[in-house]
Amino acid sequence: MDFTTLTINFLKDLSNIFGSYGLGIIALTVIIRLAMWPLNVSQQRSMKTMQQLQPKMKAIQDRYKNNPQVMQQKMMEFYKEHKFNPMAGCLPLLIQMPIFILLYSSLMSPQFISLAGQSKFLFINRLDATLKGNAGVSNDGKFSVGPRDTFSLNKNIKVYIGDKELENAKLSNPRNAVKVQGDITPGQPVDLKISLDDFDLKFSQLAQITSADVTVTDNNTREIEKVKFVKQGDNLIASVPTVAAKTSFNYDVLLLVAIFGLSMFLTQKIMMATNKMQQVDPAQEAMQKSLGTMMPVMLTASFLFIPIPAGVFLYLITSNIIQIGQTLIINKQLDIEAENKKNKKVLDSNESLPATKKVEAKEIKNTETDK
Repeated sequence: MDFTTLTINFLKDLSNIFGSYGLGIIALTVIIRLAMWPLNVSQQRSMKTMQQLQPKMKAIQDRYKNNPQVMQQKMMEFYKEHKFNPMAGCLPLLIQMPIFILLYSSLMSPQFISLAGQSKFLFINRLDATLKGNAGVSNDGKFSVGPRDTFSLNKNIKVYIGDKELENAKLSNPRNAVKVQGDITPGQPVDLKISLDDFDLKFSQLAQITSADVTVTDNNTREIEKVKFVKQGDNLIASVPTVAAKTSFNYDVLLLVAIFGLSMFLTQKIMMATNKMQQVDPAQEAMQKSLGTMMPVMLTASFLFIPIPAGVFLYLITSNIIQIGQTLIINKQLDIEAENKKNKKVLDSNESLPATKKVEAKEIKNTETDK
């Protein structure tokens, strides 16, 4: 079983527990963020350490700026001396990237679309919808197509020998198994074929196949149709009616893009506010502030052109909101730890002071009165 199928099955289980696929995605996000809590603590600790070591690092860079090789060696020695790993802060980001890609591929897969692609959540009309797409009505017996549309299949299909279903019939590569014969002309039937070589079956079984019921997905419109294929030579073929696809703009996804941009901007601001870097170089400090502002803008703008499903935006927004809370909680914990260490050092230094001799006050007599 591949990772996409495992992710979809896990989402299905979560949706059964919480009542919808939208809540299932939120629950998945919470589970991932909680699992990454130790890494986030390490990231925050690394940023705090960087804040403390920044002046000394800057001094080393200035001293050996004309000799990069020596400067690199001195910096490595400095890191080793203070047991500091500058890459520790990047680890959570590196781990989240494969999770993002896996969730993206899962929500864009024919398996999810056929299972829950048209699921609604709050103001989101479809969890698999992208910002701009071609509208199509699933299971109406015809495809809404454009000239360059491609198709894919569900992994599990029903294959028949006469009237009897053949068990355990699977395609080795369902995403690329179905091919379009000729050109696609909206309004005219589209001819599809599946080669028998794409089935993971014995030769004796392939020879007996007569037909198959297949769930076909238009990868461009995200439309799903159940299609009857019949055997002809070494292929299973089908002809499906089509209509011209109408381009639609999904304003609910646009709102998700805007919420994502705002949540990312707040995340960056809070992380910078709680981990202020005491830069010696004002230009470097200004560059980091500019980067913290521009990165959310640039990433949000790129999502206006990259087809990201609404369910993935739901994951990203939830992740950013949780990140804000984690940053505030972890930073407070680290501040308490730092204060306790500081107080402990003060107590230890007081205990290490040498004992002082007690001096008793002596009585001073007034000589004039005595006289």
